[in-house]
Amino acid sequence: MNVSPSNAALRIEPLWNAPAKPFAHTWAGMINVDQFRWFVRADMQEQLARAVVELGARHVRAVGMFDDEMRFYTVDPATWQQPREQRPPELNFQVIDYVMDALLERGLRPVFTTTFMPGALAATEATVFETGSRVSLPRDWALWEKLVTEAVRHAVARYGLAEVRQWYFEVWNEPNLRVFFDGEQKDFWQLWERTRAAIKSVDAALRVGGPSTARGEWLPEFLAHTAAAGCPPDFLITHVYNNDGLFGALSPFDGPQEERASHSPHFAARVIRGVRKLLGELGYRGEVHWNEWGRTWHPTDPLRETPVEAAWCVKTMAEVADQADCFAWWCLSDIYNQVGYQRSEFAAHYGMLSLHGLRKPVYVAHQMLNRLGNERVPVVGDGGEPLAHAIVTRRGAAWQALVYAFAETTEARATTVELILPNQPERPPRLTRLGARENNILAAWRAMGAPPYPSREQLKELRAVNTFAPAPADALRIESRSGRWVAVLEMETPGLALVET
Repeated sequence: MNVSPSNAALRIEPLWNAPAKPFAHTWAGMINVDQFRWFVRADMQEQLARAVVELGARHVRAVGMFDDEMRFYTVDPATWQQPREQRPPELNFQVIDYVMDALLERGLRPVFTTTFMPGALAATEATVFETGSRVSLPRDWALWEKLVTEAVRHAVARYGLAEVRQWYFEVWNEPNLRVFFDGEQKDFWQLWERTRAAIKSVDAALRVGGPSTARGEWLPEFLAHTAAAGCPPDFLITHVYNNDGLFGALSPFDGPQEERASHSPHFAARVIRGVRKLLGELGYRGEVHWNEWGRTWHPTDPLRETPVEAAWCVKTMAEVADQADCFAWWCLSDIYNQVGYQRSEFAAHYGMLSLHGLRKPVYVAHQMLNRLGNERVPVVGDGGEPLAHAIVTRRGAAWQALVYAFAETTEARATTVELILPNQPERPPRLTRLGARENNILAAWRAMGAPPYPSREQLKELRAVNTFAPAPADALRIESRSGRWVAVLEMETPGLALVET
């Protein structure tokens, strides 16, 4: 990618003397993994441990906790000599316990996701993913409730009530999409009521959330139904992707009509604001979790492993980080198999980390976001970049400015940034940039010929340069202009630049 020159100058002027507002790192607390089955892998556990340290992860979510591959409800091997029809399935927590133990040992609490239906209990043959996860309703509701109750009771017995009360419990996944739920809305209401009751029967203080819908849908109907039925959620869950408008999403929307299209970079932010506004009108005051979000839900997308993705991520958090309690990017890792297991180290797949744990641009974006402070400073500015601005924060006496420049193109161009400083700095601020080459492991991978199966030596080389590297010292200069101090730097569009003291 060649960097083209540009005359555009982006001026960032923080109002340093204005009151700062609290700034919660809502993108940091929860991470996603494709499916529970991957937690048994050592490399996945290594990636999770990294996310705890580098991304501030505290909870991890994955679907498929009750899938047959987890051996949750299956036959006893001691009955192997009996005819198949005489071998009834039984509960088995060995694999789930191994996973939960591993997560907790690495500083992560699980999201207890009641998905999907064990094959021995499924009412239909409906499945999803290459892995054949069953999306059926149960053929026996009382047995479903028993299985859920026993699973929760077992967790409490093993880890203690005080620990399990700090977990989140989630009922199903995207029931408004037929591909994930072989039923209608009324069927999900029943699933919610019975599953919630089963969990609460163990301890009423356990936190159960829903409806876990795609596209921000069903929220008013869900709140109305659960209020009438006396089974309200402890927190709300929903999902959004910026291209959800492809199918005329029914979600609330706060913004001009032209931004309702999937090609608008503002679509997801407008949905998030629309939901927040709607919930306020409905009087809902509880937690809101967008526990899946991203620029695109397509399994592969040519822009996903580029600075476009990273800049869009920061731009959206700049606009709506305060609109919910949790934003969990989909997803952490390319260890993944919904529509097939990828055939190359980089294949424009969902993960922030590659198959071998290499940090992609959107992972670096999250690292930059996590270096921001806990108080946000108001910013004004103008310049030649309509989709560029900055998040400016404080942490004690230190300050941080994360500048984003979004464009939906991989053709990088140079952009000059002028950042007004609060005073003359005692030492030059630190500058870290993300662009076509800087802090972009894809450039190094392509330079070695883009091997789909990197050798051990090639992986060693890639890991050596896959660091959070600062820009050269001369990449930022401090100037005095009419009694004000200004930091002047160059960055790329699309790209990111973090300036911090």
